[in-house]
Amino acid sequence: MPRMAASPRFSPSFRRFLWTRLLGTAANQMLLVSLAWQMYDLTGSAWDLGMVGLMQFIPALLFTVPAGQLVDRADRRVVLGAALALQAVAAVVLGLATLQAAVGPDLIFAMCVVMGLARALQMPAQQAIVPALVAVEELPRAFATSSTLLKFAVIGGPVLGGFLYAFGAAVVYFAGLAFLVVSTAYVAAIERIPVSAARSPVSLASLFAGFAFIWRKKQVLGAISLDLFAVLLGGATALLPMYAKDILGMGPWGLGALRAAPALGALVVGVTLAQRPLERHAGRRMFVAVAIYGVSMIVFALSRDFTLSLVALAIGGGADMVSVVVRQTLVQLDTPDDMRGRVSAVNAVFIGASNELGEFRAGTVAAFTGPVAATVIGGVGTLLVAALWVKGFPALARRDRLLERGA
Repeated sequence: MPRMAASPRFSPSFRRFLWTRLLGTAANQMLLVSLAWQMYDLTGSAWDLGMVGLMQFIPALLFTVPAGQLVDRADRRVVLGAALALQAVAAVVLGLATLQAAVGPDLIFAMCVVMGLARALQMPAQQAIVPALVAVEELPRAFATSSTLLKFAVIGGPVLGGFLYAFGAAVVYFAGLAFLVVSTAYVAAIERIPVSAARSPVSLASLFAGFAFIWRKKQVLGAISLDLFAVLLGGATALLPMYAKDILGMGPWGLGALRAAPALGALVVGVTLAQRPLERHAGRRMFVAVAIYGVSMIVFALSRDFTLSLVALAIGGGADMVSVVVRQTLVQLDTPDDMRGRVSAVNAVFIGASNELGEFRAGTVAAFTGPVAATVIGGVGTLLVAALWVKGFPALARRDRLLERGA
């Protein structure tokens, strides 16, 4: 089990938050592995695998911005706990339906919508709560530590889910439920830390203030949009069941390993960044990392060897971790506390678009071109995005230190 004491300056409440994120994310990954494999078993369709991502993205797109308003006005622990409870509902429904042999595509899509609602609440809450639990000078280390533990979950969750699937999908769902219950208990144990209340009345202007703020902060806009388009084009998570079953000849365990590989690479990089935070050339390193991510996805697409595929995904995950840490730190450092919920909500919308909408893109393109061509096209697109963003956001590319205030 990973050690929580990454720094003696981290508060007990932050350590409890780390446990919450670790267990909650592991549960989420277990559920995603199981429902994706069930869907591909039921339909054998790349289109349906892409729809799994779209059904999560639509509610996240619609409700994340209002959730950001809620995060700025309510107890962030309660919002985070509600998100975990919604995922627990999905786990119970899928588990019971599996036991009764009543699982079909429509039910899986419905539970994807529930999980998308959970994401709408969870993302802005868990991002905005961190600056209230650690000192400002510790934010880069805190985000690196949090992201590292997240990768433990993204490694262990799919592998455990793939292993447990051998005993039945219901076992995976109920194991995920147990993780979610414990995660919720850790949320309840976090000490309430006052945040600056948003005093302006609820209005369309205050609701979308996060978008206006990010538009003015060009370096933040560049970092968020770079991650959006890089992962939107380069991501191939939705196609992993096809790669595991049809291209690499593996079963559910192989799918779990493929889903875990990017997190393994990210874990190595995250541990390094937690111990040695980025101090110089942060912008340049982020752009180089995005380019490496694009190349790794092209290699993965063309690979027919399981080991090489795992290595390519791991390298891509490690490169993506650099972008994650830079983006999260920029967003939180350059945002006043009374707007962190709304700005984090916008960030969450972009992340959701890059992940779930990226899955839909991959599935849709694969339905017409096949999984290999779809992934190669995405990798090339990521490289083009990195080149265009260097020219479009030169100040971001030149940013040296993360702790400096950007424009």
